[in-house]
Amino acid sequence: MASDAGLDPDSLPRAEFGFPGPLRDQLVAAVLDGSKTSTTGVVADYAYEGEALPEVGERAVVLDSDGRGVGVIEVTDVRVVPLREVDLAHAMDEGEGYESVAAWRRGHEDFWHGPERRAVLGDSETTVDDDTPLVLQRFRLVADLRG
Repeated sequence: MASDAGLDPDSLPRAEFGFPGPLRDQLVAAVLDGSKTSTTGVVADYAYEGEALPEVGERAVVLDSDGRGVGVIEVTDVRVVPLREVDLAHAMDEGEGYESVAAWRRGHEDFWHGPERRAVLGDSETTVDDDTPLVLQRFRLVADLRG
């Protein structure tokens, strides 16, 4: 991995994977070791947060569970597809050990239907289904900020 001499992490937006705790720790470790090169979001969550969808070339500082910037990623691809169209390559590249789309879907539905996300949205009824639009991102690690 090459580091950019002109990279200023303080000027970049923040990237948070999951909620602070064991899941985030696992995901951040996978980003830093190169086994996580994709991630998935629900389009409606971007609207709720008032955030634009990611674009190719954007960079962000990856935060660990303590809110420290530990790496910088750059978006290399963005697709918006319904849940039913998530492919195996994307699922496997999430770096969570999924070996099938069905396993990936179960894990993500548990997260999306979980109490932390529902609390953030203030909606205990929120669900995802085959038609739910998702944002599939691919990214690469461009800098390791750990020391």
